[in-house]
Amino acid sequence: MIKKWYKKLEIQRSYFLWLFLFYSVFAHASLTENFNRLQQAYPQTFLKVTEQELVWSDGTRMPVLQGSPNKTEREKLENPNLFDQIYEVHYLSGLPAALSNFNPLEDPGRIRYEPFFKKMYGDSQAVVEAKLMPIFWLPKLFGFRYPLLVTTVNDVHKKLTQISTELETLCTQHPEYLPFLENPGGTYNWRIIANTQRLSPHSFGMAIDINPSLANYWQWDLEKAGLPISEETELTYHNNIPWAIVLIFEKYGFIWGGKWRHYDTMHFEYRPELLS
Repeated sequence: MIKKWYKKLEIQRSYFLWLFLFYSVFAHASLTENFNRLQQAYPQTFLKVTEQELVWSDGTRMPVLQGSPNKTEREKLENPNLFDQIYEVHYLSGLPAALSNFNPLEDPGRIRYEPFFKKMYGDSQAVVEAKLMPIFWLPKLFGFRYPLLVTTVNDVHKKLTQISTELETLCTQHPEYLPFLENPGGTYNWRIIANTQRLSPHSFGMAIDINPSLANYWQWDLEKAGLPISEETELTYHNNIPWAIVLIFEKYGFIWGGKWRHYDTMHFEYRPELLS
């Protein structure tokens, strides 16, 4: 009887050992895959990417994990590390499967580790501004009415110019889309995000807001409804931006704030690592 019990215990131990090994290998592969996206998206920027650190092309080493790995979503947002920014962040490009009742439940790309962006685009207002270049927004349709300052890092200025050209073609075919692209909210603006202490991605010249008057922003909608402007307040998703506009931005490596639970439908930012 004891021998049978011991044999059964050994089988169980072997099972759990194999399960543990399988999980460890899978988790390691998943972690590696997540961080490989950075090197794929910015091939000239990093010498090496591992689960422990990023090694930038100038030799700078940036640790991946600092502090507790068991954070709440609010803690990740307010005090992120690089691990929080990239690991298991799933931004789904293209049209959603349930287009008519689209209602995002996550905020992919909204968690940003500020030292990463300061290292890539500039660690001060003066450094960022030295890397900006003006472009004209839809000049064939708007002339020189809308000059925009955009970073030259990662050729974001070229990508946004290409987006502008494709949007001109789109609006020639669909003039009803043009109002969404008039009076853009802007690109570069060194500032913090409203009601936070976090730098806006606009501070780095790698984001653009299209026409704010035709967009929806979760904080504005809560204010209109007389509800607390808080991450924890329940939201009702709203969007008026045509999906054809969104798809053109995504084609060039920009994510859209309209795919966030805390929606910002005017907002696009260059984050190709989340699309690759």
